Amino acid sequence: MIRRFIGVAAVAIMMVSCNEQKTAYVDTTKIIQEYKEMKDVEAEFTSKSDSVRKQLDSVARDFQQEVQAYQSEMNSMSDAQRQAKEQELMQKQQMLQQQQQMQSNMLREQSTAVMDSIVTRIKDYVKEYGKENNYTYIFGSNESANIMYAEEGLDITQDILKELNAKYGGDEAVEAETTEEE
Repeated sequence: MIRRFIGVAAVAIMMVSCNEQKTAYVDTTKIIQEYKEMKDVEAEFTSKSDSVRKQLDSVARDFQQEVQAYQSEMNSMSDAQRQAKEQELMQKQQMLQQQQQMQSNMLREQSTAVMDSIVTRIKDYVKEYGKENNYTYIFGSNESANIMYAEEGLDITQDILKELNAKYGGDEAVEAETTEEE
């Protein structure tokens, strides 16, 4: 009878220890907003976008001047000359619009590819962090409130963010964050 009791107790202890799961969550919105590499990439693409916009604005101004010159001269042109010039201006306008669309699409595709790559690296890092720290689950939370309630201490966002930023920016990033938090 004692053997049977010890066997049942051992099974019960194993079941309790097997069911003990270590969980946490990461605020993905905060990670995206505060991760230094993400900020750097966003700044880089904002700069590229501004540069492309300035270039396209310059070309558009030149085109606008050409249209204004045509409008001031059109009364002195024959019907054939006017039709030819209008056709030429329409083609230039279409080319400008196509160029603008191509530049915009190219920047969007590049940005999406880089952002997707960063998000994948963040996910991979969280996965490794979870394995190294013996987590059963690490959930992601965002503004759509996937996590409605979590016990105090289960939010590991700052730990993940600190380590990601340190990995990306070196020791100075960790020292700066530590100084800011104090």
